[in-house]
Amino acid sequence: MGADGGPEWREQQRRAVRAHATADARQRDGEHAQAEELVARFTAEATRRGLRTTRLAAQGYDGRSRYRTGLTGWYVDRAGLRAVDVDGRFYLLTVPSSVRARVFGVDPPPARPPLVVGRGGRDGESVPLGDLLTRRLAAGDDWP
Repeated sequence: MGADGGPEWREQQRRAVRAHATADARQRDGEHAQAEELVARFTAEATRRGLRTTRLAAQGYDGRSRYRTGLTGWYVDRAGLRAVDVDGRFYLLTVPSSVRARVFGVDPPPARPPLVVGRGGRDGESVPLGDLLTRRLAAGDDWP
């Protein structure tokens, strides 16, 4: 009863799904590790060059509100939605909109950086993280 959906077949399918999920997680972890190394090198180079830091702000999900954070670092995309702090942590600076956030500010958690920024997004625009960080360094203090 192996090929017709019996217990043996179901167990074989479960094992295959687990193996696929494990391999996928291992690949993602490897990509995140590479991206974290890129962010660390960016932070070291930006610091070495004396690139001016700024107080980072987060944007509400609605796209209309900006909120204070306690973070200092560099925006790495022109929209100001991704940033690296002076300690080399990567941030996605989008948060839920709220009155509390307007009054007290927000404390976004660091995120594991992606190796390709925007992969899977609706607009179809994606860019390798290394390219994004290189562009940011090349722009120096002339960044919006």
